[in-house]
Amino acid sequence: MGAQRYIGADERRARLALRQQLAGRARAGTPEEVAGALVALHGTDPATVYLAVGARLTDPARTVEEMGRALYEDRSLVRMHGMRHTVFVFPTALTAVVHASTGLAVAARERAALLKHMAAAGAPDAAWLKEVEESALAALARRGQATAAELAQDEPRLREQFVYAAGKSYEGIHTVSTRLLRVLGVEGKVVRGRPLGSWTSSQFRWAVAPEHAGLETAEAQAELLRRWLAACGPATETDLKWWTGWRVTEVRRALSAIGAEPVALDEGTGYVAAGDAEPVIGAEEPWAALLPALDPTAMGWQQRDWYLAPELRPRLFDRSGNVGPTVWWDGRVVGGWAQRPDGEITWRILDEEGIGREALAAIGSEAERLSGWVGTTRITPRFRTPLEKELAQG
Repeated sequence: MGAQRYIGADERRARLALRQQLAGRARAGTPEEVAGALVALHGTDPATVYLAVGARLTDPARTVEEMGRALYEDRSLVRMHGMRHTVFVFPTALTAVVHASTGLAVAARERAALLKHMAAAGAPDAAWLKEVEESALAALARRGQATAAELAQDEPRLREQFVYAAGKSYEGIHTVSTRLLRVLGVEGKVVRGRPLGSWTSSQFRWAVAPEHAGLETAEAQAELLRRWLAACGPATETDLKWWTGWRVTEVRRALSAIGAEPVALDEGTGYVAAGDAEPVIGAEEPWAALLPALDPTAMGWQQRDWYLAPELRPRLFDRSGNVGPTVWWDGRVVGGWAQRPDGEITWRILDEEGIGREALAAIGSEAERLSGWVGTTRITPRFRTPLEKELAQG
């Protein structure tokens, strides 16, 4: 067996530019193309999905309209729980793969935890909860989409409350509707529907999840990993385990199943999809991008030194490891951006290596591009980071 081919940081950045649809010639025409290329868009912060898609569209002017169409009219994209118990937006065709590969195990833990907490509080038992669940799902099917409060009009038992962690410093009152809908979301029975407010709103209606075929867990994990490596490879086992939330044995089983090819990285051994080890020609011209908090590119790998200098992290991440809005130049994170109260998009360079007039002009152009389609909408990331807060204050 020959030596593993070495893929350095420059080539990894070239792959990122094209496969993450950030270089000018790689940009997409529709939200579906973006989601298909990236596999998953972080959906914890509602605005992230729109901003991540808009940054990758050839013409971002119709971002809000096109995302609304894809999510709520055509249902070609769906917002649901996925890897690491996190909300993402996926292509609807990928629903079965996500559910079988990551959702089932998490769902079992979530339901068990809910029943445990209810029992500890003297709340009704599993049989009662099952009745409420079936009634709520039937009501949701009749309504099409509904808020938790609207469902409680049809099924009043959803308003039942119980004390969580009695006697602890974090004691609280939980409502059955909140916890049950969360469990049903992880189980793939319901998904988030239209927001109550604008596209930045975090208050959603619920809808019955699209039907999908049942898959074996190992089969689904292999398919998800194949797609992710095609978009993000090369990656190390550490990256893969972190992104998927799987056990290392599951990662290795999936890598073997898809015939992933090992390559040499600065971090050690990495993997690419079968047949994807050949050199990649980068973008024809340097490129700039303003990506939102929790963008799937910035959060795509756990080992990030090849595109994000370690000394920048304290300014760009919060204490839980969530990345804030980032400024990119030709494959590297070089700074951050924010929106001021008056709507102005402002940005700051933190890493000036290779930043000349061309870079500054390109970054400025991207800021104008972003401001042009966001318009009067005000954006505040759900997870605030030091630089973003500083810039937003003006």
